Amino acid sequence: MLSHQEITDLAIPVLQLAVEAGEVILEVYEAKDLQIQRKADNSPLTLADRRAHDVIDAGLISLAPDVPVLSEEGREIPFSERKHWDELWLVDPLDGTKEFIKGNGEFTVNIGLVQNGAPVFGVVYGPVCRVAYVGIPQPCDPASPGDTRFPDPGAYRFLLEDAAPADPDPARRAEPISGAAPGKERINIVASRHHMGRRTRSFVRTIGVGYEDVKLLHVGSSLKLCLIAEGSASIYPRNRPTMEWDTAAGHAVVKAAGGEVWQAPRDGHDPIPNWLAGDPVDVAGIQPLRYNKESLVNPHFVARGW
Repeated sequence: MLSHQEITDLAIPVLQLAVEAGEVILEVYEAKDLQIQRKADNSPLTLADRRAHDVIDAGLISLAPDVPVLSEEGREIPFSERKHWDELWLVDPLDGTKEFIKGNGEFTVNIGLVQNGAPVFGVVYGPVCRVAYVGIPQPCDPASPGDTRFPDPGAYRFLLEDAAPADPDPARRAEPISGAAPGKERINIVASRHHMGRRTRSFVRTIGVGYEDVKLLHVGSSLKLCLIAEGSASIYPRNRPTMEWDTAAGHAVVKAAGGEVWQAPRDGHDPIPNWLAGDPVDVAGIQPLRYNKESLVNPHFVARGW
């Protein structure tokens, strides 16, 4: 497996790869020749998805040839093969395809690295806003040295709006970020723009009790997890299906920023934790999301910034 040092050494090259994929996506986005197809599950697939996948797949193979790539737009890999992997890239070349088709700009490039089922590195890049997020959680071995460009494990935001795609030193744009607990009177909650179901509405009502100001933010793609990581929102419930490649990169950024993405029990089956308490894992069975499972569908989850 890649060491912590090797992961930090890859941080900038993988960020540059995400930006390169973002440029390919923007070419299709601005040309408005999306060439929309439908996959077996009826979800949309565009020319930008396919082109971004090709860029990222080739780039990751070049950067880390021994690490397999599992991409939403790549070939389906059976669990009988994947179960032997202790390390893999989880990639969504264009997260938020529906937002991409609608033209609202809320889509991202997601590249996450997973080791033994846990996210250890992630890059999320928004091509329209030209903002990238990089997360390197604390390694299991605290003695592992950090890269000079990232003095400590942590989460970083890169503002690239005035930078050329081939910026030779994007690390100079790194701004450390951290998650935040809600204030005494105000709580910011982020939720999906398209999936506000009954359970999510109930969660928002319950979590907002006792606050004078409850602000609900709606945004698409992995930008929701990035809002948690940068402290713009404190909590994000997700009660509709997502796939592992949707969350792995953002999960790494949230974790690196001091938060976590917890599996949520289903109403009526398990005790419901107090998500605003200091430690929700006091409730038996609450664990972080895990990756490279037999089913690549995530359970429901709650992301917290602290």
